[in-house]
Amino acid sequence: MLSKAKLWLSLAFGTLLMWSAGAHAAWELNMPRGVTQISRETYDLHMTIFWWMIAIGVVVFGVLFWSIINHRKSKGAKPATFHESTKVEIVWTLVPFLILIAMAIPATRVLTAAYDASESELDVQIIGYQWRWEYRYMDDDPNAEEVSFFSSLATSREEISNSIDKGENYLLEVDNPLVIPSNTKVRFLMTAADVLHAWWVPEFAIKKDTIPGFINESWVIVEEPGIYRGQCAELCGMEHGFMPIEVHVLEPADFEAWYAEQQQQALQVAELTNAALSMDEAMAEGAEIYSRNCVACHQANGQGMPPAFPALAGSAKATGDIGVTMDTLVNGVPGTAMAAYGRQLNPIELASIITYVRNAFGNQSGDMVQPAEVNEFIVGGQ
Repeated sequence: MLSKAKLWLSLAFGTLLMWSAGAHAAWELNMPRGVTQISRETYDLHMTIFWWMIAIGVVVFGVLFWSIINHRKSKGAKPATFHESTKVEIVWTLVPFLILIAMAIPATRVLTAAYDASESELDVQIIGYQWRWEYRYMDDDPNAEEVSFFSSLATSREEISNSIDKGENYLLEVDNPLVIPSNTKVRFLMTAADVLHAWWVPEFAIKKDTIPGFINESWVIVEEPGIYRGQCAELCGMEHGFMPIEVHVLEPADFEAWYAEQQQQALQVAELTNAALSMDEAMAEGAEIYSRNCVACHQANGQGMPPAFPALAGSAKATGDIGVTMDTLVNGVPGTAMAAYGRQLNPIELASIITYVRNAFGNQSGDMVQPAEVNEFIVGGQ
């Protein structure tokens, strides 16, 4: 048995070892000041209330300890004989009330500003999925090509499993970041397609739940261009830790150029829907989509994790009627973890992943689907 001294020495040494190894980097106890006016106001309000609480604690416990020390029995103190005091009751009711009023005034001002998303210059819809984000730019021009895309974790499964040097932004980098202009009021309309998520970027002082069937609203004006990162702040499932947020803030002119490029790419995708894919193109694209969207549940070898996540290798849905495969990928399977990818992927991507699962993992069906067929399936409401 270790003596108490040795036990405490071991604990102290272990704590010191963790600290020297860099564990102290995660010991941030306060919120960041942020990069927006509302985030700074939120921080200042937080610190004001914090120091008020410290002052109140010092006064209350100061009086308490002074009373204990100076009115103890050993000093011959005699307890008071009164049962109640109207004056004391008025004071201890009125003083906390006034303190709360003093706190409520600045808090109401900051909260009112934080919830005022009116007069926005750009609207972006944010939709949470297990486990990625979709961003849709809501253009006032009805004839403009819609700009929307999904944002997924950029770190590969191999890097997660094998990487030793995790890097500064480990698990915080995405393939398609949200892009917004600086010095522009951007309104976010937030919802979810499956379960509860929460969109959180600490530097913006924004953390809002995204709830299926409900729209939450927030806004931001970022003054300085840069890259800002966050995460899903709601426990949304097994991949919760792999659902980062990355926001690139550009100068307004650079944002306009980026947005025009995205519109052109969206137009090209629409035009390519009628083009034919080769088997090699479909398999290469399908393999990439599978590694990004499907491997967590169905595994890299397609064996799945039955019964929750069935195998794709030799599966009737993957090797049987091609219409069943298409319906499963496009519409999902109600009551299961199989998501509907009809909205998450474009017809080219859907055609590629359908072709891939029918020919990978030893399935070798030999057939493939073209984007036009998938588009017709979706438009027809099959």
